Amino acid sequence: MAEIAGRYEAGKFGKKVKPNLSMAQIINMSMGFLGIQMAFGLQNGNASRILANFGADVHELSWFWLVAPVTGLIVQPIIGHMGDNTWSPLGRRKPYFLIGAVLCAIGLVMLPNAASATQMMAANVLLLAVIFLAMMDASINVAMEPFRALVGDMLPKHQGTIGFSVQTILIGIGAVIGSYLPDWLTKLGVSNEAQAGFVADNVIYSFYVGAGFLLLTILYTIFTTKEYSPEEFAEFEGGKEVVEEPSKFTDIFKDFSNIPSQMKRLGAVQFFSWFALFTMWVFTTSALATHHFGLSPDDTHSKAFNNAGDLTGKLFGMYNLWAIPFAFLLTPIAKWIGKKQTHALALAFGGIGLISMYFIKDVNLLWISMIGLGFAWASILAMPYAMLIEVIPQKKMGVYMGIFNFFIVIPQIINGIFGGPIVSGFFGKQAIDYVVVGGVCMLLGAVLTLFFIKSDDETPKEIEEEIQQVHF
Repeated sequence: MAEIAGRYEAGKFGKKVKPNLSMAQIINMSMGFLGIQMAFGLQNGNASRILANFGADVHELSWFWLVAPVTGLIVQPIIGHMGDNTWSPLGRRKPYFLIGAVLCAIGLVMLPNAASATQMMAANVLLLAVIFLAMMDASINVAMEPFRALVGDMLPKHQGTIGFSVQTILIGIGAVIGSYLPDWLTKLGVSNEAQAGFVADNVIYSFYVGAGFLLLTILYTIFTTKEYSPEEFAEFEGGKEVVEEPSKFTDIFKDFSNIPSQMKRLGAVQFFSWFALFTMWVFTTSALATHHFGLSPDDTHSKAFNNAGDLTGKLFGMYNLWAIPFAFLLTPIAKWIGKKQTHALALAFGGIGLISMYFIKDVNLLWISMIGLGFAWASILAMPYAMLIEVIPQKKMGVYMGIFNFFIVIPQIINGIFGGPIVSGFFGKQAIDYVVVGGVCMLLGAVLTLFFIKSDDETPKEIEEEIQQVHF
C-alpha cells in the first residue's frame, strides 16, 4: 500500500507531492500529544478512584465515565470540521491545541479539588466532580482531534505509519509519567490517604504537575511547527481551491453519509477494541481491590483501597511503557506481514493480557498482563489511522478523523450505560469478571481485523474511486 500511495502522490492524478518530513519535524508536531496523554493518563488511572472517594458506588462508576465518550462524540467531529475550514495567523489546527490545553489544565486543577469547591459553593460534590470531568474531557477532545488530523495534513501518506507511531511513542511516555506520578509522590513522602469525601494529596499534586506539563508541551508544538498555507494545500489538491464554497455545519452529516467502506470496516474493529479499553479503565481499581486485595466492594476509602488505586496507576503506566518499544516495531512488522495482520496480532495479545489478570493472583506479577496490552495499545493508536488516511481526502482530514471517533465513543457509551448494572447484577460487584469480558471483546476485534478489513494490496484505481466518492 505504501508503494501505491507513493505513486498516487507522485503526480499520477496531477497533484503536487508533499515533501517527506524529518524525524525531528514529526516529533515536534506531535510533542503536544505527550502532555495531552499525561493528562489522559492521570484521568484514566485516577478518575474512578476520585469518584469513589467522593462517594460513588461501583455500579455507578461507568455512568460517570460516560462523560468522556459523550463529549468526544459531540466535540471531535465539530472541531474536525472547524479545523478543516480554519485559516488563521496561528495556523489551521494550532488554535484548537491552545484552547483545549488551557481549558484542560483548568479542569486538571479543579477535578481533585471538587470537595473543597463544594464547601465554598454549597453544591453536590459528585455533581461538581462530573462537571469538572466533563470540562477536562471536552478540552482533551478539542486538543486531541487536531493532532490526528495534523499527521494527515503534514505527512505524505507513505509516512503515515511513522507519523502515528511517533505519536504513540510520545503518548506512551506521557501516559507513563501521568500514571506513575501519584505513586512517585507517595514514595517522596506525599500522603496517599484521604479523609472520607476528599482526595489524597498525592493525586491532587499529580494533577497540578500534569496541568503545567500539558501547557508546556502544547506551546512547544505551536512554536516549532509551521502548518501548510491554504495555497500549498490547494496545490496538494491538484490546483483546486481548498474551500470551494462556504462551509456549513450540516456538511458534517453529508460527510458522515459518504464515509468510505474501509472506514466502516475499521469502525467495527474499533467498537470491540474500545469496549475492552473502557472496561479496563473503569473497573480495574475495583477489580484489584476485590479480587487481588480481598476487599469488600463497598470499601472505597481505606488505605488498602487507595493502594489498589496506586497499583492501577502503575499498571496503566506499565502497558503504556510496553507500548513504546512496540510502537518502534509497528512499521517494520507492518512491512513484513501487512497492516491488518499486525493489528490483528496486537489485539489478540491485548485480549489475552486482560483475561490473564483473572488468573494472575500475585499483584507483583500483573506486569506480565500489561505486555500484551502494551502491544494492543500501541497498535490501536497507530494502525487504524494509518489504514484510514489511505482512503480519505486531504480537504476532509479533520472532519473524518472526528467522525471516526464515533466508532471509539459509541462502544464506550454503551458500556458506560450497561457495564455498571452488569457488574452489580450479574457478577455480584466482582469487577474482575467484567474485565475478562473486555478481554474477550478484544479477541473478537482481532478476528474481525483479520477477516473483515481489506488487505494492503488494494489497487490504485480502488483508492481513487474511494476518494472521489468522498469528495462528491
